[in-house]
Amino acid sequence: MKYKYCPICGKKLKEKYSWDEGGVPYCSTDDIMFFDTPKPCIIAAVIKDDKVLLLKQNYTFKDSKVLVSGYVANNETVEETVLREIREETGIIAKEPKYLGSYYLAAKEIIMLTFMVKYVSGEIVKSEEVDGAEFVNLDNALCEMKKDKIGSEVVKKVIGEVRGEL
Repeated sequence: MKYKYCPICGKKLKEKYSWDEGGVPYCSTDDIMFFDTPKPCIIAAVIKDDKVLLLKQNYTFKDSKVLVSGYVANNETVEETVLREIREETGIIAKEPKYLGSYYLAAKEIIMLTFMVKYVSGEIVKSEEVDGAEFVNLDNALCEMKKDKIGSEVVKKVIGEVRGEL
């Protein structure tokens, strides 16, 4: 998001040169530059034996399941975000986040940082933003994720990891 006004003091921003970044919106009152950066978000595949945790979230897709996802909070690493989001959305405790890669979602200005994690314990207790959650056999997961293109790519990577193809 390219700022025109300072989100701190509300004054109109000026352009300030920042080396190879070029002109960047700048607030002289607060002495801060506002770089045009995407919002970091995680997406995680929770693996339990040969199954992956899929969620039904009607506000995302009405007829497709998805992986756990969420925004990175201030004062939090992406690995902490992965474990927190899984716990918040499903009640599940997971461990060992393994980074799988990233995807840029231009429509929402989001950088999706993808992970796979191991299930540790807990029964599924879904949050209010989750309409359904279940562990699905990895071989069947892609069929249930028809609209979640990034999540489907993550599951393909997970299948490769689990089967030793990567």
